[in-house]
Amino acid sequence: MKGAIGVFDSGYGGLTILDKIRELLPQYDYIYLGDNARTPYGTRSFEVVYEFTLQAVEKLFELGCPLVILACNTASAKALRSIQQINLPQIDETRRVLGVIRPTAECIGEITQSRHVGILATSGTIKSESYVMEIHKLYPDIIVTGEACPMWVPIVENNESHSEGADYFVRQHINRLMGKDPLIDTIILGCTHYPLLIDKIKQFTPPHVRIIAQGEYVAESLKDYLQRHPEINTRCTKTGTCRFLTTESESKFQESAEVFLRQKDILVESISLG
Repeated sequence: MKGAIGVFDSGYGGLTILDKIRELLPQYDYIYLGDNARTPYGTRSFEVVYEFTLQAVEKLFELGCPLVILACNTASAKALRSIQQINLPQIDETRRVLGVIRPTAECIGEITQSRHVGILATSGTIKSESYVMEIHKLYPDIIVTGEACPMWVPIVENNESHSEGADYFVRQHINRLMGKDPLIDTIILGCTHYPLLIDKIKQFTPPHVRIIAQGEYVAESLKDYLQRHPEINTRCTKTGTCRFLTTESESKFQESAEVFLRQKDILVESISLG
């Protein structure tokens, strides 16, 4: 069975990943699913994130996707492994589900000079220690320090990225991170919403510190994956289309998606999960 590549996020953040993937691989068809009605995932328990993510993956499989990208760090941290190991063999072992943490971890060794790396992410991603584990598997010498930023996703989801409130919370968490380890020379934005705050993040970060947004690394990793796995690639349809699905109201999603993707007239369908 052939179908589109599925891209899932708890909200709008995954659109920053989708945007970079479509830039690099415009020929493929995509279905984006945002579980906006139940966002944010970052503060929820492992069990709930796993349950919600599995529902989304099953919905995208139902719609014919042979491959699903979890464009959400919390879902990648809390649900990916269980879905790959437990659910895929039961549902359909020919399909694939990929996350966004591994591709980001892979690139970091070539970027940091000081070998001190910071992670800005949701509470769920920080608590899972997924970045620490993935980076240490590849680069045992790198020291990884995390800082949870629970207010950042609500700021982005509510289009408050340019407000004074955003200034306060961005400054607070960057100061805390750099206070924990002043030798950090690279910061990973470990949440797909955070690129929307990139100007503010740069404003409050020391000028020598490199900021890593995940989109381009995930896109490159997907391109490489499809080249290495022709059995998946041949099942991905290629007519250059993109469908948008949300568990929220269509108009609300459309308004915010236009901000994230910088394009007008996005057609959105409302669906329910669970």
